[in-house]
Amino acid sequence: MTGTVVIALERFLPDARRIADALGAEVIPYGPDAFRAAFSRYSRIVALMSAGIAVRGIAPLLADKWRDPAVVVVGPDLRYAVPVVGGHHGANDLARELAVLGIEPVITTATETRDRESVEGIAARTGCDIVNRGSTRAVNAAVLDADVPLYAVTGPGIVLAGPGVSLLVRKGEYVVGVGCRKGVGAAEVEKAVRQALERAGVAEGEVLVYATTSQKRGEAGLFSAVEDLGGNLVFLDDETLNAQEAPSPSRASLIGLAGVAEPSALAASKRKELVLAKQTYGSVTVAIAR
Repeated sequence: MTGTVVIALERFLPDARRIADALGAEVIPYGPDAFRAAFSRYSRIVALMSAGIAVRGIAPLLADKWRDPAVVVVGPDLRYAVPVVGGHHGANDLARELAVLGIEPVITTATETRDRESVEGIAARTGCDIVNRGSTRAVNAAVLDADVPLYAVTGPGIVLAGPGVSLLVRKGEYVVGVGCRKGVGAAEVEKAVRQALERAGVAEGEVLVYATTSQKRGEAGLFSAVEDLGGNLVFLDDETLNAQEAPSPSRASLIGLAGVAEPSALAASKRKELVLAKQTYGSVTVAIAR
């Protein structure tokens, strides 16, 4: 299955099944709890009904555009497919898929209406995730006015990026926050990270980025360890880290921070869920979030 469901009123179920067959989707008859059930189980929703019914059904469920399912409304006459939630997060593509049934996609996201590619679109096309998701609004707005350069760093490197620059890295579900004492060796960092990943049941290939405080930019051992792990290391400023709650006590208060490992993991994560609280391995602390 494609993680897709078609929700339809009873009288439209035959057409709903035809749509579902084309998409490899499931069908749920419309009812008071249909959208609530779909939001917890599917990443893409086709609502075969009037837009008013669909909007009223999904409005109380919307929480975060990065986690909400993509929702496309298809009118009962099967003429148009209108993305109403998550245009840049799968709904535009879902609407286009329906064209095989002669249903015309109605795309309203600004970048696409100008025949320009959004940050989210580039990420999807290249198989990447966006680390600093708050940057997309500024970058997509800039895309409307001019060509925005795209730089590819294919080897070991350091990128200093401002808030208006989107950072795309290989897809991954987890963020590993790392703290360390000054002068720590690469071998000790790598061993600590591997122990933490094993304890959390997370594979190295599932890591989105490794994150730490910008105060550790001079730690060669940390750089080398992340490179050996085949990962990407991002540095977070003090304001970003101190905006996060640090569940565990930390000596980072000595350098003006609420913490390093846990706040770093949470700040760069998608769901802001800590899956492994801070663990200390010698001179290294590690926490994992998703």
